Amino acid sequence: MISKTHNSYSSLCEICFKFSPNPLNKWRRDFIKDVLWLFLSINAPVNFLQLGRYGQYGEQRYRQQFEGDFDFFNFNATLIQQHCGTRRSIAFDPSYIPKSGRNTEGVGWFWSGCANHSKWGLEIGGIAVLDLDNHTALHLEAVQTIPIEGETLLDFYARIFTQRAHELIKISNVAVADAYFSKEPFVSKLMLCGLDVISRLRDDVRLRYIIQIKKTGKKGRTKTNGDKINFTCLDNKHFSIESESDDMRIQTAVVYAVALKRIVRVVFVEFLKNGKTTTSKVYFSTNIEMEANEILEIYQTRFQIEFVYRDAKQHTSLTTCQARNKEKLDFHFNMSLTAVNVAKIVHWYSIPIEKRKSFSLSDIKTINHNTLLLEKFIAMFAIKPYILKNNQNVKELLLYGTIAA
Repeated sequence: MISKTHNSYSSLCEICFKFSPNPLNKWRRDFIKDVLWLFLSINAPVNFLQLGRYGQYGEQRYRQQFEGDFDFFNFNATLIQQHCGTRRSIAFDPSYIPKSGRNTEGVGWFWSGCANHSKWGLEIGGIAVLDLDNHTALHLEAVQTIPIEGETLLDFYARIFTQRAHELIKISNVAVADAYFSKEPFVSKLMLCGLDVISRLRDDVRLRYIIQIKKTGKKGRTKTNGDKINFTCLDNKHFSIESESDDMRIQTAVVYAVALKRIVRVVFVEFLKNGKTTTSKVYFSTNIEMEANEILEIYQTRFQIEFVYRDAKQHTSLTTCQARNKEKLDFHFNMSLTAVNVAKIVHWYSIPIEKRKSFSLSDIKTINHNTLLLEKFIAMFAIKPYILKNNQNVKELLLYGTIAA
């Protein structure tokens, strides 16, 4: 017995294989589909030992094949092109991966957002695509953080984009990242690749109004820089109110960002309570023609990439790889995150948008795990699952343990 879900995963994979620039042989395609199914059905930390227990190959075979190449970027890009809406942007965010020992390639001290301090382990730089029409994110590729000698972290992160810029622009020419990346070296390198950047500026950012240079006929150099922007007293000649409600006021202007060394469009958002400002944030886009509401929508949707990491860490074993080899780690990281993509497309995108509920990977894993065990029982005891009197029993077993079946 092969479940409909298992068939859906296989069919989706086969479609993506057809668009791969590097065709795979049948054995390798079957291996990828098998590993993907196991990542979405084993209700335990997925590692080589568990793959050998539940899978159709031996543990050593999984260890060897994880070292082989697989183009996850094009695989996920095909999924995105076929299922995402037309309004997209590229999101980037590093994620900390715990790893003990000192012999793993790339191990070191990396920032952990959950712990709010640096911890020993690994880090991946995750590229995802934000689907603005469906308000979600899909994984594109994860790259382990291993800077070359003399390269800063920002240089390394920018290099991830420059090496993939040609393919990324086919999906979207807008890149979004959090406030850490609102620095000139990172922004300039992405713009040279043809990407517009959206991010949030520091609260103490230095911005200046843009003025027209006029010769006064007086002695001395003509003034070229506008006055420094004071956010407690904005100049209405430059800033316009985009929208205003009881709890939020949005204003926008085209200004000069001193730290970025360029003209940008900023969106100043004030959060109000009883008519008074409680907090405020400043967002920017290097595309000065972009509308303020679109900038704000893209940046707020950026947080969807965090849910991709959360689902992968909690349900598809992003942090449980036993390998120390860089190639095996790369395969494991990308397979874990790609599994979230496949589950989301099969179980969530397939539902009409007006009927969708929240995406629960926990329930999907439970049903797939029940399916995995049931297939084993049926094969061993020669049960006929398709006869009418067994339909209800099979359905109950498949849904056993789900939160909201």
